[in-house]
Amino acid sequence: MADQPTLAQVAAEAGVSPATASRVLTGSVRVSTSTRRQVHDAMSRLGYVRHRAPRGTSVRRSDQLVAAVICEHTQRMFAEPFYARLLSAADEVFSGYGVPFVVMTATPATSTIAAPPLVTGSFDGVLLAGARERHPLAVTLAASGIAVRSAGRPPDGVDLPFVDMDNRDGARQAAEHLLLTNRRAITVIAGPPTLPGARDRLDGFLRTLHAAGMTDVPVAYGDFTHASGAHAMQWLLQRSPHLDAVFAASDPMAAGAMQALRRAGRRVPDDVAVIGFDDAPLARHTSPTLTTVRQPVEELAMLAARMLLMSITSESDVPHGNPILPTELVVREST
Repeated sequence: MADQPTLAQVAAEAGVSPATASRVLTGSVRVSTSTRRQVHDAMSRLGYVRHRAPRGTSVRRSDQLVAAVICEHTQRMFAEPFYARLLSAADEVFSGYGVPFVVMTATPATSTIAAPPLVTGSFDGVLLAGARERHPLAVTLAASGIAVRSAGRPPDGVDLPFVDMDNRDGARQAAEHLLLTNRRAITVIAGPPTLPGARDRLDGFLRTLHAAGMTDVPVAYGDFTHASGAHAMQWLLQRSPHLDAVFAASDPMAAGAMQALRRAGRRVPDDVAVIGFDDAPLARHTSPTLTTVRQPVEELAMLAARMLLMSITSESDVPHGNPILPTELVVREST
C-alpha cells in the first residue's frame, strides 16, 4: 500500500510553507481565503488526511463508516443550496480517503428513529449540520461518546466540537457597508432564531448599527427560503415604508426581497440597497447582481470532515479548539 501523503507534500503541492498548511488545517484566521482554498485543493488532490493508527494497530480505510446528518426535513435538504455545497465538499474528503458516508436527515420528530444506528456501533463518526435549539439528536450525540464534528456552531448548552464561520463578523461587514453608503433606514430579514448561525448574523448586524446610534431597526424573520424573504420584505415595507436598505441572512431570502421590492415599485439599489449572506451561485444571477457576505462553505465542510476523521483514527492527533473561518463582503450591484 502506498504511503500516505505528508503535510509537507501538501504544502509543496499548494505552493505554501508547511506552517501555513498547518494553520489551514487547524482553522487559523491568519490565512487568506485564497490560500486556504489552495491548501484544501492540494489536500483533495493528494487524498491527505492526518492519520495515526492507535497503539500501533493498522486501521484499514474500509473499516470506517461515517454518517452525515442534516437536521432538516428531507425536502429542505435537497432544496437548500447550502447543504448541497456542504455535502459535496465533505464527500471529496471522505471518498478521497476511501471512507464511505451515509447521508441522513433527522428532525426533532424523527430523532428517536435516527439515533439508535448512530450511537450503537453502526457508525464510527457523525458529521452534524443544521441542529437547532433543543434538538434531541444533538443532545444524544453529545452524550454518546461517538466521534462527532458539527459543521456550524451547535446549539447553546450542547457540548460538541465544531467548525464554524464568522457569522457575526460577516454581518458586521454588511452593516458597516450600508452605513458607509449613507443608508439610514435599515431593516433586517433574519433567519430562524433557533439556529445558532442565524442568531449570530442578527446579533453582529444589530450590534454594529446600535454602536452607530441606530436603535430602531425593524426585523422580520424568514426560514432562508426565497418565499420567506419575499413575505418578510412585504411586512417590512408596511412597517417601515421609507426604508432604504435591507440585510437578508441568506441569498435566497435576499432574492425574494428583491422580487417583493420590484412588485412594490422600489428600485434596487437606487431606492433600496440589498445585501445577502452566502455568496451562493444565485448571487451572481440576480438582477441587479447581489452584494453578499461570502461564507467559506466548502472549506468549512472539508475541514470538519478531516477533523472528524482525525478524531476517529487518533484522538491525540486532533487539533484543540473549534476553528472559526473568516467571512468577507463581496460588493456587487445591489448596493
